[in-house]
Amino acid sequence: MTETKGFAVDAPQLEGWRHIYSGKVRDLYEPIDGPDDVVLVVASDRISAYDFVLSSTIPDKGRILTQLSLWWFEQLNVPNHVVGSTADDGVPAEVVGRAMICRRLEMYPVECIARGYLTGSGLAEYRESGTVCEIPLPAGLVDGSRLPEAIFTPSAKAEVGEHDENITYEDVTGMVGDDAAAQLRDLTLEIYREAERIARERGIILADTKVEFGLDPVTGYITLGDEVLTPDSSRFWDAAMWEPGKAQPSFDKQFVRDWLTSPASGWDRVSGEEPPALPADVVVRTRARYIEAYERLTGRAFEA
Repeated sequence: MTETKGFAVDAPQLEGWRHIYSGKVRDLYEPIDGPDDVVLVVASDRISAYDFVLSSTIPDKGRILTQLSLWWFEQLNVPNHVVGSTADDGVPAEVVGRAMICRRLEMYPVECIARGYLTGSGLAEYRESGTVCEIPLPAGLVDGSRLPEAIFTPSAKAEVGEHDENITYEDVTGMVGDDAAAQLRDLTLEIYREAERIARERGIILADTKVEFGLDPVTGYITLGDEVLTPDSSRFWDAAMWEPGKAQPSFDKQFVRDWLTSPASGWDRVSGEEPPALPADVVVRTRARYIEAYERLTGRAFEA
């Protein structure tokens, strides 16, 4: 059992695999008897908000995240860590659909973020200083404004339950070196630009996204890892409803955040206390929003 901020994560026992780590959403395993260069990544139905892992789950969320990531990995012309995702590949039957066997990478300690629109923590910094991660931006931008061009705004990885800290590109070079930093920046922006184009063709705006990379010790290539371009790692907006100057409806856990910060929840965000369980209608609407994102992006019907 792994302790995370919010509650204890009880990862499933899987034959042939040893549980080694749990994050907010994913459980990580290594083979008990087998190659030491792969890991099994299982996406659970857990959901987090405001740095807490909630006691409530969103049915099928792990399957949606995994299937959407696999679809995006196929669309992108960037090396990725996926080795297999089916029972024939060695994925245990009970987690097929929500798990991937992946190459073990030497992960970089950087959250690689690309922003094409101004919102979230970037908007807060811009209002104070006219910059995002110390990158100067034009005057007069508002919540939801499209930026003149996508920008690389990295953050330092934090422990589960803690905030990632925005850092500058110069900080990244100090952490990983000039060559690796340039590759991380260029790959992140390449992924964003291609994904933004694909999403826009489907009536969805990709406002920003977070990706993670590691060094493949076998090939020596910087390789895309973790998940990619899901509602948990990206901000997707409905293009038909985009209206700069206000918060945009998004394809993610917005219903969860809105309810937790409403009087109905009775929860004080700054109290340090664990959030309450989600009402059934919030769970249902959140699940539907994740499914809508998957179906609109991929053009496929989600099969539970």
